[in-house]
Amino acid sequence: MKINVIGLGYIGLPTALTMANAGFEVIGTDYNPKLVKSLNEGKVTFKEDGLEDLFKEAVSKGKITFTNEYEDVEMYIISVPTPYDKFSKKVDATYVINAVKDVLNVCKEEAIIVIESTVSPGTIDRQVKPIINKKINLVHAPERIIPGNMMYELKHNSRTIGADKKEIGEKVAAIYGKTTDGNIVVTDIKTAEMTKVVENTFRAVNIAFANELAKICSHDKMDVYEIIRICNMHPRVNILNPGPGVGGHCISVDPWFLVGDYPSLTKVIGESMKVNDSMPSFVLKRASEIMEENNMKDYKRVGLYGLTYKENVDDYRESPTLQLLEAQKEHLAEPLKVYDPFIKENIVENQYHDLKEFLKDIDLVIIMVKHQEIIDNMELLKDKIVLDTQNICSNKNCYKL
Repeated sequence: MKINVIGLGYIGLPTALTMANAGFEVIGTDYNPKLVKSLNEGKVTFKEDGLEDLFKEAVSKGKITFTNEYEDVEMYIISVPTPYDKFSKKVDATYVINAVKDVLNVCKEEAIIVIESTVSPGTIDRQVKPIINKKINLVHAPERIIPGNMMYELKHNSRTIGADKKEIGEKVAAIYGKTTDGNIVVTDIKTAEMTKVVENTFRAVNIAFANELAKICSHDKMDVYEIIRICNMHPRVNILNPGPGVGGHCISVDPWFLVGDYPSLTKVIGESMKVNDSMPSFVLKRASEIMEENNMKDYKRVGLYGLTYKENVDDYRESPTLQLLEAQKEHLAEPLKVYDPFIKENIVENQYHDLKEFLKDIDLVIIMVKHQEIIDNMELLKDKIVLDTQNICSNKNCYKL
């Protein structure tokens, strides 16, 4: 079977490579000529443990090609971004709709179009089906992998296949079954849409609870980490650790789809998202309190360690650090200094690319991301004032959330 994977980003590329290594003939399509050129030159376009090996294996088997064009094949997998409208909170399905339109220009009748992009429940019925102008089979198979652990999760995570026709769902499930050891559930499209959004919403709400605890404990000078540690000794309690905010393209985005579509029914979810979104500003406020306590006046001597949304990856989409830098524009004329070992190009002002040079120019370091690099080099912070939002530092001049 020939499969055309549309969108070769953080999800699409590993998916295409995995399908190729499972024995399918894969065409990987992306609108970005520079990205396609890099892949054709044998260079992967982002860092992920195991990705280069997966890439080399697929290319050596001759099972994958990369292009900017769409092909006439039996099955298409669409894996393009689905941002949300920050005003309405509704999903912006523009990329998905455009990809489907482009597929319809080349595909034959009875082709299968699988949408992996996360959408809110009912999006495919409301926005995709009305543009279908030929007899094709629509399927929703929401992705379930996370940067930093993609190769393992592609192989082991369960999958949900949503289809209008059970026989088509079973056919797609058999194809995905060649790539994963996880369970594969076949259901209807709207249920598949809902399950993915609910999974990420569950996590967002639980993170918000931990973040709100951090605010309460900070207000009354209590140790939130000690409180969580003791509470988690209860067999039915499992509180997460708080953090500086929520980033990435899943937990920070997907729950808003429900808020946008069901505004009167999502009070807990909506308030949880507001709590998570408020954390970067809360970190900035904590930094100001620490500066005042230590008689610091110069914000030019404050630095943010970490730009990515999670540890040991190069993915900075919606990262708490970027959110904090946006929030601080209202208060400071010049952005804070920033360093991240995984971000090689300049994406913000005052960005450093050497840890020691970064530390030399600051007195207060705010640990936003728990990269292994900073864990291994904690002694470099011994003479610094530290605001540790990740609970990884035990130095004497260290403050917590």
